[in-house]
Order: sequence, then structure tokens, then C-alpha cells
Amino acid sequence: MTFAEKIIRFNQSLAIDAVLPEGVGVLHPFKDEAAFTITKKFYTKFYSDNAARTMILGINPGRFGGGVTGVPFTDPIKLEKFCGIENPFQKKPELSADFIYQMIEAYGGAEIFYSKFYISAISPLGFTKDGKNLNYYDIRSLQDSIQSFIIESLQKQLAFGVHTEVCLCLGEGENFKYLNKLNKEHSFFKKIIPLPHPRFIMQYRRKRVDEYVGIYLEAMSF
Repeated sequence: MTFAEKIIRFNQSLAIDAVLPEGVGVLHPFKDEAAFTITKKFYTKFYSDNAARTMILGINPGRFGGGVTGVPFTDPIKLEKFCGIENPFQKKPELSADFIYQMIEAYGGAEIFYSKFYISAISPLGFTKDGKNLNYYDIRSLQDSIQSFIIESLQKQLAFGVHTEVCLCLGEGENFKYLNKLNKEHSFFKKIIPLPHPRFIMQYRRKRVDEYVGIYLEAMSF
């Protein structure tokens, strides 16, 4: 089974059985037929081999990027422009995707980048509340209720053929703090490198984007 087939099967099987806090909804792009078809095309294009990749972990999918396309940090525009995959989704940009694909282009392009790295999230499914994105750590009871789901999801993805020497964590605050805690308990990775989250960069450090692209590339040069 190829890396692509493992990812596709994993995405298709994702489900949260836990009781979530009142008003919290699950963002599950893989239940959408169009999104699932697009993800199959994406992973088949870039992951149809058995090469090991280094894992990059974000927080959880959002409503305008991975929550729409099913591909982490990839909005419908980037999916067509940089990945060559046409899609039926409304062509709206997403801030984090803007940064990630500037970085990917600087790395050498999608084909080279995805041959080396596998992007996922600590929670591979996203969350909403009151019609807005919700991070898994924004509500402590949500974080606690899905911890088993998070641990199981990470263990399953490591079995794809992921390098365990180094993991890149997107988010130097709560996301890194939580992943580091889990890693001490379960020894997923030998080393975790925290990086500024793309949304933080684009919202608060936009004039320094080139500098942050350099920070990412340096972290990926092992």
C-alpha cells in the first residue's frame, strides 16, 4: 500500500465519538464527496510511493483552507495554481495557505516539497462554534474530550512511514505546548521544532514574510 493509499484510507475513517461541549461542531471535509475526491487526486499525485516523510503538524483544519479542500493549509486557489488540481470550490484565498505556498515555492515547488514532507494537524478534524473556527485548545473540555482521538490519529499516521527523528510544529504557543506534553508521554518523536504559525505571521508580521520563509527553510534543512 502506498503512502497515498494509507492517507486516503485514514481520512475516510476519521470520526470523533466523544461527547463535545455544547455548541461545538465538527468540521469534517472528508464527508463531502467533492472534497474527498479532490483529496484522493492530491495524495495520489504527490504521495504514490513508499518514501518516508517528515511530519508537519498544524492545529486543526479551518473553514476556508483544509476545511474546504480536505488538503491541509491549501485553499481552492492554491490547489489549482500550485498543485495543478482543478476543483469546484469557490476560489477564496486563506491567509495560512498564502504563507505556506510562498514557503513551498521557495523550497522548490509542490512536487519537491511533498516528496519530503507530510502536513497534517494535531486534530485532523476541525471545529466550529457560533459559525466561527475553533481551535481544539480554545476550550479545555474540548481538548480533554478528544485527547484519545488525537493520540490514536497520531499513532495511525506514524505508521504511514513517517520519520520520527524530527517533527515540525506549526504554532509556538498552545499547539507546541500540548504536542510536547503528549510527546513526553507517548514518545512519538525524538525532537519537535516549533515554528511561528502561518496565520500569526500573515496577521501580525506580514511585512516580514520573507524572513519567516527563511526561518521555515532553515528548520527544514536537516
